[in-house]
Amino acid sequence: MLSQLIKESLEKSVSHVFTALGAGGAEQITIVLEQPANPDFGDYSSNIAMQLAKILRKAPMAIAELITTELSQSGRLGGLIQQIDIAAPGFINLYIDWRGWAGRRFELPTSAGEKVIVEHTSVNPNKSMHIGHLRNSCIGDALVRILRRTGYDVEVHNYVDDLGNQLADTVVGLLNVPLAGEHVRFGDYCWDIYAGVNKEYTLHPETVHKRTEILHALEEGNGNTAWLGKLVAERIVKEHVEEMKGFGIRYDLLVWESSILKEGFWSSAFALLEQTEVFVQEHEGKLAGCWILKQPVEEEEGTDSEEHHKDKVLVRSNGILTYTAKDIAYHLWKFGLLDKDFTYSEFNAGLWTTGLTGEQLPFGGADRVVNVIDYRQEYPQAMVKQALEVLGFKEQAEKLHHVSYGVVSLSPASAAELGIDTTEGKSSYAMSGRQGIGIKVTELVQLMEHTIETSRSDKTGLSSRLIATAAIRYYLLRFNLGTEIVFDFKQATEISGNTGVYLMYTYARAGSVLSKAAVPVEQADVLPEFPPLLEKAELALLRHLSTWQDTLYSASVLLTPNSICNYAHTLASLFNNFYSACPILKGEPARVSFRLWLTYKFQQTLGDVLEVLGLPKPERM
Repeated sequence: MLSQLIKESLEKSVSHVFTALGAGGAEQITIVLEQPANPDFGDYSSNIAMQLAKILRKAPMAIAELITTELSQSGRLGGLIQQIDIAAPGFINLYIDWRGWAGRRFELPTSAGEKVIVEHTSVNPNKSMHIGHLRNSCIGDALVRILRRTGYDVEVHNYVDDLGNQLADTVVGLLNVPLAGEHVRFGDYCWDIYAGVNKEYTLHPETVHKRTEILHALEEGNGNTAWLGKLVAERIVKEHVEEMKGFGIRYDLLVWESSILKEGFWSSAFALLEQTEVFVQEHEGKLAGCWILKQPVEEEEGTDSEEHHKDKVLVRSNGILTYTAKDIAYHLWKFGLLDKDFTYSEFNAGLWTTGLTGEQLPFGGADRVVNVIDYRQEYPQAMVKQALEVLGFKEQAEKLHHVSYGVVSLSPASAAELGIDTTEGKSSYAMSGRQGIGIKVTELVQLMEHTIETSRSDKTGLSSRLIATAAIRYYLLRFNLGTEIVFDFKQATEISGNTGVYLMYTYARAGSVLSKAAVPVEQADVLPEFPPLLEKAELALLRHLSTWQDTLYSASVLLTPNSICNYAHTLASLFNNFYSACPILKGEPARVSFRLWLTYKFQQTLGDVLEVLGLPKPERM
């Protein structure tokens, strides 16, 4: 990575200056390297000399002179730096030799073969998926691609809560709520059943006990009700898995909550927790009879909400395990810290599932775990981390990452289209599975596909459906993770601006240019002579191309797929500006050769970006 190499070289130069001046503490200095917006101030710039002025008791300009002299004499950046300037009051500005950069190979930092388990989607298996669930899946899959691209061994899990209230409610509905109508898929039928049974609970509160009865039957795992629940869950999970394939999203393992219970994972986890001082059974108050994970006093004072009380409970007074308890056991297994394992059978081609019979396979045993779960699950995730810490697994606790994201709600216009009362004048309206309010993934794909199909004149490239899924995927990825997406039908179906369609169109445009030039790939990849003076559009594109590895590596560390989207949109915009400002196929042969190489380099880089984002690389749109 270019910036990393420059930063490391500056660090060594600073260290040499400290030694020469007989000063200590160079290893504690953090060097900040920036890429100025105005290339007149350098391709990279650092204010390190100003940071060191007080420490070394010298003027920043004098320190900058010492650092740049050492850097130039060291030869560490030989062939990469065209010139180094010092600007008042002490900035060190470096100008890249772009041909030197283009002819050098840069490597991403090694991940040392670390194994990462990424858990995402994890939708309740009780009805069809909606757009909010899809945001989780797209974020998770993008992280899988980012981590694999940066050298990690990634295992993808989809956790299936087949013992939860939601599935219990759907089973109650199937047994007690009559429903007829046109439904193409079982999940869509259950969508209406789930809304129907919750309406029944509201009208007749005395019927809620049926949920508890069904829940007990599901947990016991025997008899007609348990088998019905199993059949419903498996059928809906198959629909979910198939639906995600259309977005290029795949999993390695389905982990069923019932398997965690039946394999005795909790018993092993309980035995470990019982040896600590913070896992106790309450004997009085609201939580009498419950086994809880005690919180530090300062945290208890700030988390007195009813939900937080529930989350710290691992075993209820009636002996039923909470979701958090099973999650703790699951995570101990994820890190290879339990004395138990699942057996595995094939759910469908290439996808395995946990169960009571099957093969022994090398799943689990991760060095790092990433869970993609919305912000509302922040406290239960903290409980899992705390459990690891109190059990002495501090290293694993540090390597457990919760990728939190904002939920998807509906814009007033979209809510009104779905028949929601918008007279309150809210800025957004929450989706509710219990009320049957939401946008099913299949409905959105069909809407987007229709919009694209009717607006395109040339239909010989990618299918409208493939363009639709790519556009939706990018729309859900481009927002900052913490942002609540206020979903609007009109906005989501736009195909211009910062969209996946724009990126794919630009990739195809670059391919068209290369095709017209009739330059073989092996020739296009040959490094040409660079013009003595680059046009602004050429330089801007080169500068941005050079930051791809830094962006990718940063996204793998910070777990921020939206930063890849920001990079991609800027890259595509810079290429289109270059395309408009600089004739690529006309002019002096040397200039044409350079611009064709730059076009090839752009398409190669954008292609890498599209793969990381899970978007197609079309020859034509």
